[in-house]
Amino acid sequence: MEADPKNRRGGAGLGKRMRVLLSGPGLIGKKHAQLLAQSDRSLLVGIVAPPHPENITFAAERDLPLYSSLGDALAEISFDAAIIASPNEFHMPQALACLRRGIPVLVEKPLASDLGSAALICSEARRLNVPVLVGHHRTYSAMLSSARSFMRSREFGDLTAVQGAAAFRKPEHYFEEGPWRSRAGGGPILINLIHEIGILRFLCGPISAVSAMASHARRRFEVEDTAAINLRFQNGALGTFLLSDMAASDRSWELTTGENPAYPRSSDTACYHFAGTNGSLDFPTMRARFYAQGQAPSWWSPFEARSLMTETADNLARQLAHFEAIVLDRVEPLVPAEEGFENMRVIDAIKRAIETRSEVEVSH
Repeated sequence: MEADPKNRRGGAGLGKRMRVLLSGPGLIGKKHAQLLAQSDRSLLVGIVAPPHPENITFAAERDLPLYSSLGDALAEISFDAAIIASPNEFHMPQALACLRRGIPVLVEKPLASDLGSAALICSEARRLNVPVLVGHHRTYSAMLSSARSFMRSREFGDLTAVQGAAAFRKPEHYFEEGPWRSRAGGGPILINLIHEIGILRFLCGPISAVSAMASHARRRFEVEDTAAINLRFQNGALGTFLLSDMAASDRSWELTTGENPAYPRSSDTACYHFAGTNGSLDFPTMRARFYAQGQAPSWWSPFEARSLMTETADNLARQLAHFEAIVLDRVEPLVPAEEGFENMRVIDAIKRAIETRSEVEVSH
């Protein structure tokens, strides 16, 4: 069965604005609302969120209706697309409700709170032929594209080893404003590490096996506050990754890339180190080192060095522009549901490795 495009509630098409429903005006949802207000191709037409005072005020300030459920919104207004930025547990039911009405969705990462739910979104998107874009917005980074090009060059050689970190200190009000973040289905492995897995797979290729340890010794929440992960890539490279949302550190994408001006930037700090057989790259300082052509690679030999392109941009804005093109121009998603599912498959393996205290194969 294929969803009939004529049944898409707003009938978006060439030259028209995309009417968008936003579910979840939280930390990332508010950013989506801001970008929609600035776009000349989109129009925000409603908000789905619990009728708490803050949500009521948020909707009223924008002269938008507030719905306590997606079902209410589907019954009362017409829209062409939905952005699902609600807590993880709602991703699957809300995405399916839209897909089964022929409505394309942008689902914030992770695609769902568990692997089975993510698989169901993938299968329904394929069955109904309705596009899903997963919110791995860092994929749109020009710095990431530059890094990928260098890592595929003769100067870099074959990938051998990776070191990465996402170490930062989340304030207590972050958990007070979203209590779900401290319970199963939240936590930095699902909320933050899912981004990093997307980056690692984009730059380094598929991950074949993982082992990991986790701790909640500092916050004593139901979920972890720190994890240490080992990674084996299908191309034979190995990697390590340190994750902590309780660490007073600046070694993270947020604090090093300058992507979001809300965070202070440590422009001289790298959160990734990629090593190949002929060169290496620190990211996002974009400092590349490599042996000159014709020079035998050896620790006795000096490196050539150069800095790669360091352009920054609002990757969420780029992602919205791509989502508009998916809905209005019928282009294919850059990060479809299947890609979000593969990232979750690695996360699932990491969680199983923590539980079993063993190396776990990433099944395909």
